[in-house]
Amino acid sequence: MRGPHNIWRLIETLATLERTGANRFVLETMEAPASVRAAARIIGWPFKWLGKDGDPNLPPATRAITALGPAYIKFGQILSTRPDVVGPEMATHLRVLQDKLPPFPVEVAKQTVAQELGQPADELFSEFSEPIAAASIAQVHRARIARTGEEVAVKVLRPGVERNFRRDIDAFYLAASTIELLAPFSRRLRPTDVIAHFDGVVEGELDLRIEASAAAEFSANTEDDAGFVVPRVVWPLSGKRVMTLGWCEGVPLGDNAALDAAGHDRNALGERVLSMFLRHALRDGFFHADMHQGNMKVAANGDLLIFDFGIMGRIDEYTRRVYAEILYGFIRRDYRRVAEVHFEAGYVPPDQEIDEFAQALRSVGEPIFGMDATQISMAKLLAYLFEVTERFGMATRTELILLQRTMVVVEGVARSLNPSINIWEVARPVVEEYIKQNIGPKALARDVARTARVLARFGPRLPELAEQALIAQSNPKPEPERPMRPVQWMGIGAGFTLLGVVLASLF
Repeated sequence: MRGPHNIWRLIETLATLERTGANRFVLETMEAPASVRAAARIIGWPFKWLGKDGDPNLPPATRAITALGPAYIKFGQILSTRPDVVGPEMATHLRVLQDKLPPFPVEVAKQTVAQELGQPADELFSEFSEPIAAASIAQVHRARIARTGEEVAVKVLRPGVERNFRRDIDAFYLAASTIELLAPFSRRLRPTDVIAHFDGVVEGELDLRIEASAAAEFSANTEDDAGFVVPRVVWPLSGKRVMTLGWCEGVPLGDNAALDAAGHDRNALGERVLSMFLRHALRDGFFHADMHQGNMKVAANGDLLIFDFGIMGRIDEYTRRVYAEILYGFIRRDYRRVAEVHFEAGYVPPDQEIDEFAQALRSVGEPIFGMDATQISMAKLLAYLFEVTERFGMATRTELILLQRTMVVVEGVARSLNPSINIWEVARPVVEEYIKQNIGPKALARDVARTARVLARFGPRLPELAEQALIAQSNPKPEPERPMRPVQWMGIGAGFTLLGVVLASLF
């Protein structure tokens, strides 16, 4: 991991950051100490001639990342979901990364199809177009299945992408460990953990079977959602380096003029985008975490079509239920109870003051009540909540940061379709439905029934297990100390708080 090629890659990275002006911007945004800023400039400046220029029309950080290549572009996209790490301003810059790269030849794509699926592409597909979209990891072709005539989209990984990404990720690990060693202030942001998260995300995206599985699960969850369509996975024509989905024919969601010309109701579309996202997050705990306009189209019949399932988010059932209780607290303006729930669940370190935390929650929630929905900015709420998070020692869980970031993006999409949309009125029935089904007697009865089923399965073994437990208790053996669970499991509350505040005005 620490080979000379990794060191050289880091030098090239610093040189590009210096050449594009990103070095100063990044370090100032991250509030790095003056000594760290000076060291980065001193290291980067002598090698400035090695750096790449990038597109001068882009902001500094985006310019440097796009110049450094596919792995850096993907890393920038992941960092855009972590404003807790890079700050709200830089996260905004990174969200506009253009993930469009020169395509590789169609002949190479066909070779990959043949190697992966075991038959020549021209036998499997009667039509196979030139690339219609090219990104950092893969590109997409429009094709037609020879046997059935069905029109499909075929996603093919770039040649050598696994090797190239592995090289850069190893360099990222080296950089993260070096930063933690030389800049102790950075440790609360856990640079190595951030790289590990990125590594995991990319590992999944480099195996298209994982993305295909996510698409299939998302499709199963949403099959009864009217006006929302997920393309079908064609499993016989999918593998590790190739994925085939049903073709999505429609008008791009970001083209308002084309939507109007086609006679689509943009107000209804904005409401559907927002309500579907909330329903998937709350009801299913599995949501599309990259819901920008480029990943959605509108079919001729008005259905919302969604694709690109490389970044998905999950929230477990326990988390959703705790969040629902926090919602009730915000609805009642019972900030003390909201604070108690955070402490009871262990989301806030026990050495913090519960009354002070309740007061901080009140400072977030009270300005919302009575305010016109169009005046509220999710981005500003998010920024303030990160301040609260830091002040009370709560580390954030990645899936909830992803949820928060997606909320901001979805709000932006909805407002681009209808600037006067009332997000509270749209969200209200979704939240009411979830709370009705998951808080109260119905949920309790369901939990008791599930517990009874589990006990029934283990019933024959219960006497034996009880006897073993009693014997072990009467003859205790010293056990080695176990490390405490990572602090990130304590910081989930910030994510809950955001949704609680945002949706509190519903009621």
